[in-house]
Amino acid sequence: MLRPLVRLMIARGITLPALTAMLKQVFVEVAARDFRLPGRSASDSRISVLTGVHRKDVRAIRDHELPLSVPRSGGLGATVLGRWLGDPAWHDAHGQPMLLPRQAPPDQPSFDRLVAGISTDVRPRTVLDELLRQGLVEHDPTTDTIRLLAEAFVPREGEAAMLGFMRQNLHDHMAAAAANLLASPDAPRRLERAVFYNNLPGTDVDRLEAEARTLALAALRHLNGLALEAQQAGHENPAPKERFRFGVYFWREPVTPAPDEASGGKP
Repeated sequence: MLRPLVRLMIARGITLPALTAMLKQVFVEVAARDFRLPGRSASDSRISVLTGVHRKDVRAIRDHELPLSVPRSGGLGATVLGRWLGDPAWHDAHGQPMLLPRQAPPDQPSFDRLVAGISTDVRPRTVLDELLRQGLVEHDPTTDTIRLLAEAFVPREGEAAMLGFMRQNLHDHMAAAAANLLASPDAPRRLERAVFYNNLPGTDVDRLEAEARTLALAALRHLNGLALEAQQAGHENPAPKERFRFGVYFWREPVTPAPDEASGGKP
């Protein structure tokens, strides 16, 4: 369940300490909101017991501060870029981040020296490879120089909106699945269904995906029309208001052989 999310976070430079800080805040928020005892407010000690978050961190989070025991850095790469961008010692005569040679004598600016000034635990080449992968720097092999790509810090067109939709869609899908798991046996179940088949030829999956897109678009358009009519007719209705989300998805990937199949064992 977490692997796709972790893949996205690594691709976007979000490290485990950053995720830990976010998770601590979410644990505290959910415990305080959803696990209160009847007629009593949630104390820091109770939230600490429920979540395993240290009581000092609970207090810091509830006071809208960062958890005390979590590093505040976004990672070594982010720290390197932050110094390159913000420290005048690494700027040229025009106040812009220097074009840095990858290596230079100890008394001259270089990318290796920039990294070593922050941490000697990781090789500068490793940091460079990751920044290159993220498209944050550019390496000219003919001069062996590193250039900071200022345009890389501007979000790609539409990416913020796509991340917003992803956040909302995944939240509501997970909320429906979690509600079903936590519901009492006699409670009605949320709509949360999927069709799954294995070992199909790729050409058949092509056909099924095309059909799924057609059916999904028709269902979304139909439901959108009904919801729009209800919204327009319900402005004067004093009943408490609710929101809903109905979504569809289609995922495909190659089948991974079972261990006995991969080793030539019996089917």
